[in-house]
Amino acid sequence: MKTKNDNKLTFVFAGGGTGGHIYPGLAVADELRSLAKSNQKEIQIFWIGNNKGMDRELVEKSGSIDKFIGVPSGKLRRYFSLQNFLDVFKIFAGLVKSYFTLLKLKPDLVFSKGGFVSVTPCMAASLLKIPVLTHECDFTPGLATRINSRFAKKVLVSYEETKKYLRADKRERALVTGNPVRPIFYEPNPQNGKKFLFANRSDYNPLKPILMILGGSLGAHQINELVAENLDWLCERFNVVHQCGAKDADAMPKNHDGYFLHPFIYKEMCDVISCADVVLARAGANSIWECSVLGKPMVLIPLCGSGTRGDQVDNAKFFVEKGAADMLLGDDVNFENLKSSLEKMLDSTKRINAAAASKALSAGKRPAKKIAEIILEEISAE
Repeated sequence: MKTKNDNKLTFVFAGGGTGGHIYPGLAVADELRSLAKSNQKEIQIFWIGNNKGMDRELVEKSGSIDKFIGVPSGKLRRYFSLQNFLDVFKIFAGLVKSYFTLLKLKPDLVFSKGGFVSVTPCMAASLLKIPVLTHECDFTPGLATRINSRFAKKVLVSYEETKKYLRADKRERALVTGNPVRPIFYEPNPQNGKKFLFANRSDYNPLKPILMILGGSLGAHQINELVAENLDWLCERFNVVHQCGAKDADAMPKNHDGYFLHPFIYKEMCDVISCADVVLARAGANSIWECSVLGKPMVLIPLCGSGTRGDQVDNAKFFVEKGAADMLLGDDVNFENLKSSLEKMLDSTKRINAAAASKALSAGKRPAKKIAEIILEEISAE
């Protein structure tokens, strides 16, 4: 479709809905720019994401993308809902806008990071004969990835075991890359993290370990409630750093000694996690692999139940099996069990062993760079 110009490259990234679909894509974009620069090539990267929600804000403030383009996005539900009928029109509108956007941009390749919004750009790219690569962060592929794999030349996955969940005819096109993590996570500065968190707080106790509580980019109400209800116990044993999400920020306790509350952390997140001793979190792929790169032991409370396909449970089980984390699941999520898991992490031997197991899962790997190399290899072969 595109007249080849070996010195000028154009890419379209597609994905969104949560930070878990956006941050890994931004990591790949950063590595792609670095490789293009070292090869003395000009590069443009556009991002197609949701018209609504956090997509535009996260992409634009990253500085990694030349332009964000919003398209309508319908949700791909696996259950009956009247909203499904309305979303058919959104999906069609998204396909039309994606088609004409790609027709105008004439990209060398479309790279999908998943989420419902990525489906129509991948479909449009297939119609226009533009090569597509898609990446799945989670242990089991989501519906968007299953659909996008029909249009993709290669399916990139984070785990070797993920291949078995793909259709037989897609497995031969699957490559294990690991989960892309932003380049900054390979250059942490724990002292900067402590300065950001504690510089103006006299209640920081350097003799206590630092517990970092993460709920993903949107926060986690279940975890927030556990923290709020049991803050005294937590603060007696830890310096408690809590990214709670914007929705619950006003409801969380204020002015509690040893409790360091932040609605959202972005630029400083690498340094903040790097200074933590233990991480309590959901089990979204992005967060747990960032923690792995930084060698952090984890207590995981994966999202489960009717509102999820179980991907976080599968992610958490993998890290538990490798000795990098403890997990609380379903009816076991209560403070007595959380207390038990955190008390284990107060034992320095347990904490050191879990940290080593966590670090080992990412040792010697740079998935975002590997994916960027695959992207460049793919367009060279066209």
